[in-house]
Amino acid sequence: MILEVAILDVRAGEATSFEAAFKIAAPFIASIPGYVSHDLQKCLEQPHRYILLVQWQTLEAHTIGFRQSAQYQEWKKLLHHFYDPFPSVEHYVPLTSY
Repeated sequence: MILEVAILDVRAGEATSFEAAFKIAAPFIASIPGYVSHDLQKCLEQPHRYILLVQWQTLEAHTIGFRQSAQYQEWKKLLHHFYDPFPSVEHYVPLTSY
C-alpha cells in the first residue's frame, strides 16, 4: 500500500470554490485502477491549506495510471488553477508495526 501526501495551498478567498470543485473531481481519481481511498482535510491554523491523502495499491497506479489518464486531465482542469504554490506530492510506505 502506498500513501500519497499532497499539501494543497489554495489561493486566498477561493476555499469554498475549491471544496466544491474537489467534490466534482473526486470521482475521477476514484475511477483509476489501483486507487484505494482518499481523504481531504482542512488545516485549522491556515484555512487556505489542505492535505490530500490518497491510498494506492502501487506507486505506478498513481504516477502512471492516474497521471497519464484522461481523468487526470479533467482533474487538472477542475483543481490546478486553485493552487499557489503548486503542491508538493510525496509517497510513503508503511513501516512494520511497532
